[in-house]
Amino acid sequence: MTASEPFRAIPRDPATAYGQSPGANPPFRFTDTSREASLARLEKLAFLLDSAFLIPGTNRRVGLEAVIGLVPVIGDIAGVALSSYILYEAKRLGVPRWLLARMALNVAFDGAVGVVPLAGDLFDAAFKANRRNVRLLRRHLERSGAVRPNEIDGTATRLD
Repeated sequence: MTASEPFRAIPRDPATAYGQSPGANPPFRFTDTSREASLARLEKLAFLLDSAFLIPGTNRRVGLEAVIGLVPVIGDIAGVALSSYILYEAKRLGVPRWLLARMALNVAFDGAVGVVPLAGDLFDAAFKANRRNVRLLRRHLERSGAVRPNEIDGTATRLD
């Protein structure tokens, strides 16, 4: 910048404002609010919270919620708060109240039993409330036609 050019014009096109050529794809956004994108994010979150880690020497998986649940009281509160995000997203996606209530009961049951020092942590590792809630949400959205089915129902016939 020189003294004769004190200010440089800021480009108004958002593509060129971030150093991209005008024909380039827009940057990836985390704010994709489509139902399928939201459901995919919730499935990843539920996997992280309930099944992210394999216990060595066993075939059991535990998640981040079981690990942070080892911290008395604070870990259980944090686990319920993280699980409540799935409820928030379900409400945003427009599920009926009865389904929200069922999902909230899963979270409340998981949180209430999780308060018990050792048995609660074992229960939390086995119950997997977040995976249950996302499965309920997916099933509802598939039946209502809001998202495409994850699996195709039917029978396969071999053509020889």
